[in-house]
Amino acid sequence: MKLFADLTENQKKHLFYKAPEAVTNNSDKKILSYALASTLYMPATRPNIYQDLVDRKHPSLTSMVICLEDSIGDHEVEAAESKLLEEFQMMKNSLESGILIKNEMPLVFIRIRSVEQFLRIMNRLEDSVDLLTGIVIPKFNAAIGSIILKKLESYNHSGHTLYAMPILETKKIIEKETRMEELLSIKTVLDAYKHLILNVRIGATDFCGLYGIRRNIDTTVYDVAIIRDCISDIVNVFLREDSPYVVSGPVWEYFSTKERMLIPQLRETPFRKRYGEAGSKMRTQLIDKQMDGLIREVLMDITNGLTGKTIIHPTHIKPVQALNVVSYEEYLDANNIIQNGNGEIGVIKSSFSNKMNEIKPHYYWAQKILLKSKVYGVFHEEFTYIDLLKQENFALHT
Repeated sequence: MKLFADLTENQKKHLFYKAPEAVTNNSDKKILSYALASTLYMPATRPNIYQDLVDRKHPSLTSMVICLEDSIGDHEVEAAESKLLEEFQMMKNSLESGILIKNEMPLVFIRIRSVEQFLRIMNRLEDSVDLLTGIVIPKFNAAIGSIILKKLESYNHSGHTLYAMPILETKKIIEKETRMEELLSIKTVLDAYKHLILNVRIGATDFCGLYGIRRNIDTTVYDVAIIRDCISDIVNVFLREDSPYVVSGPVWEYFSTKERMLIPQLRETPFRKRYGEAGSKMRTQLIDKQMDGLIREVLMDITNGLTGKTIIHPTHIKPVQALNVVSYEEYLDANNIIQNGNGEIGVIKSSFSNKMNEIKPHYYWAQKILLKSKVYGVFHEEFTYIDLLKQENFALHT
């Protein structure tokens, strides 16, 4: 699979100084962690999951989670499990017949409810298990998490690795008096299985629910003080320089048109300056689909060190990915920092002569930028996410 797979080769050459690289289930774990990009969640009861893959309905989708937890009712669990197994078998049959091509499929995960359900599903998947990239573990805590991770490791054999993505979303994490102890106990467990941890995810919706809070279309999670405070501590624990983890941004909940209370959060000038009236129209379409709040939140995710995002609607796939493309300036800075990392030079002027790049303080940042550049690509100097949205006509996709 490859990000922006629905772009033509000419479009890629036009937009990208360095095009996104292909990624498979067997790619290096560091690359896979970044390649999750826009991770689309869907309930296991949803019809035609397999058919959407066959039809390549969302060719830019690089990761998906089939959910057996909160997105389905408690009375639907048995039916959802049966539907999931049926979908996997149809995927397997389609691969064997050549209708599906494995390297063009997104990474597929299952969000489980319990240890017992995980074991039950794994036993029933049989030879379809090689289509599974891993599991998502909701409401992760050290006690149950360690049991699931130990069981998960026992399934890793014959060259196929199953990964885990814990979701941090419990009461002990959001409540300040227990937060650091809980985060550190979770990190101890994850460190023991770090070779299996593909991504650490943040359950902002569950956090908000514990306080009766729900952000609206005009606010991001970073405007909710208690969530912003919690994200700060999660970043502090899991994204330090010696950390092997990637942390992804929490879900953006909105996707339909609704009357606004506050002014839109996308400046008109960059769109109009780039594409005139057509740019202004694109901006309006993005605002009508509640994309301006999403764009602002993704930019805040990136500013705070998060990579990729949980999404619940296909229209979010491309904007999230476009915003994560590395700029030409970032790429040059990162390369220069890495190339001068032998200790002989302490600071160098950037290629754009607009900042100083201190080698040691910015070295970890540079490593992450170069990893991102492999997955998301690098824009030509004159281009930004606006050009990618325009090229793909993203705003018109539903």
